[in-house]
Amino acid sequence: MTAPYEALSVSTRLDGNVLFATFNAPPINLIGPEVVRDLVGLLEEVSRPTSARVVVFDSADPDFFFPHVDLTKVPEYTAEAAKAGGPGDASLGMLFRKLSEIPAVTIAKIRGRARGAGSEFLLACDMRFASRENAVLGQPEVGIGTPPGAGAIQHLTRLLGRGRALEAVLTSADFDAELAERYGWINRAVPDAELDVFVAGLAARIGGFPRDALIAAKAAINAISLPTPADVRADAAMFQQLVRGEAAQQRTAELFKRGFQTRGRIELNLGDALGDLKAAD
Repeated sequence: MTAPYEALSVSTRLDGNVLFATFNAPPINLIGPEVVRDLVGLLEEVSRPTSARVVVFDSADPDFFFPHVDLTKVPEYTAEAAKAGGPGDASLGMLFRKLSEIPAVTIAKIRGRARGAGSEFLLACDMRFASRENAVLGQPEVGIGTPPGAGAIQHLTRLLGRGRALEAVLTSADFDAELAERYGWINRAVPDAELDVFVAGLAARIGGFPRDALIAAKAAINAISLPTPADVRADAAMFQQLVRGEAAQQRTAELFKRGFQTRGRIELNLGDALGDLKAAD
């Protein structure tokens, strides 16, 4: 890997067929323009025929995988996302769809909070394994004033079923790893002390199999399970419209007054914080 990364440190280990990519965007790993820029570059690299067969994503921050997007920089990160597919696909949803389509097998190793677009990044990965004690997932968008716009509606409905997808999206609540596993949001909840060894072993096993077989099998499953580009674009357009609306702006402003996007109680317990906001009219 030769590309310079600002928010992403990348190292290779094991048998050379597995790339470990660690997100590190202080102070709390918000998805902003730097993270999106690095992700666009990484996806380009791992799409090459000689690239790693497996990519494992994790976070350098034990409290936050990706808490959500940086809501002060929506135009900036959207512009960076457009570099992956052109101005017509200027959205995280289409960037994450590209993540789902790359030939490498992608595995998310989750510690800390992954909410909003952070959860949607994980949903775009091929597999998700979470620390039983230390992982939290959520889709807080409706509690802020907009539906999810980067894949959650599409993926969660397919994975969880209608009722549980509605519960996850409409409550904007936090889900611990055990409940996320039971609902199908993640593949497995693994004891934290065992998570690194488990994921490394799984990645090494998959990485040892023939590349053509991995690519063909993933493509066949994607053809059955991935949402269409039109559906992804529609969700992105709705998010980008409503996130600028009066309700979202008022509720976001109140969250910022309470410490939103800083390391503290609000971000650690965002599901509870959304429930405590004044009821919307």
